This record gives sequence, C-alpha cells and structure tokens, in this order.
Amino acid sequence: MDSTNTSSSSSSPSRYESQKRRDWDTFGQYLRNNKPPLSFPTFNPSHVLEFLNYLDQFGKTKIHIQTCPYFGVPNPPTACPCPFRQAWGSLDALVGRLRAAYDEHGGNPEVNPFGAPEVRRFLREVRDFQARSRGISYEKKRKRPKQQQIQDQQDDQQEP
Repeated sequence: MDSTNTSSSSSSPSRYESQKRRDWDTFGQYLRNNKPPLSFPTFNPSHVLEFLNYLDQFGKTKIHIQTCPYFGVPNPPTACPCPFRQAWGSLDALVGRLRAAYDEHGGNPEVNPFGAPEVRRFLREVRDFQARSRGISYEKKRKRPKQQQIQDQQDDQQEP
C-alpha cells in the first residue's frame, strides 16, 4: 500500500482550496476595515455587492463605456480611456468560492448572502453589460444528446 499520495495530498491543499481560503481571508479583512467593522454573522448581500464593486479597482479587463467608439468591438485597433474592471468570470468564480467558504465556516446555507438573489442579479447584469461592451458572447454551449454525437461521428466517417 502506497501512502505517499494520500499524505502529500492531505498536507497541501488543492489550488481551489487555497484560493477559497485566500478569498475568505480577503473578504474578512474587507469586513473588518468597514466603517463600522462588520463580523461574520452580521454581513448581508449588500455588503457582498459593496465588496464586488470595491474589487473593480484591481481589475485587468477593459470594459468600454457606452459612449466609447469601441463599445461592442471585440478587438479595438487602438487604446481608449475606458476603465479596467474585474472580469465577469472572475467575479462569478470568486462568489462561488466565497459561497462554499461561508457554508464551511458555519453559515446557514439557506441564508447564504453570496447566493442571494441580489448577488445573482448583479452577476447577470455584469455578464450582460460586459458582453455588450466587449462585443463577445457568454452564451452557454448546449450539450447535444450522446446519441446525436455518435450519429454525427458516424456520418463524418462515411463522407468521401
């Protein structure tokens, strides 16, 4: 029996677990720096939204404003003064990690502020605006039924 795999995996957390811990610590620091400081049981979805807006200042994704000539242009030919923001995908992943961390830290999953309708609506609005601003689509790819995939592969093989 080889115990090296189990001991190494249990001694160092996965990348996801490390990110989740770092995100939770960052959110905790944000709450402590709030005026007045907030504690774990007292924050609500509005504090989550404030935190997500606060993070925008550290963003690296160019989001064109509606009056910019490059609004809706996927690859603008020159630079513009539009702001950098957090990308929707980064915010969505962050909220997912914080939602899991909240549950792990003893929060009631039924009232998890990271899963609140206001937060989901905010993320949806950010996604939609960024898609229009950057001229890209965040449409989900639809999975085809397995039988259809097999039929398509067979059809491809039969073509001359």
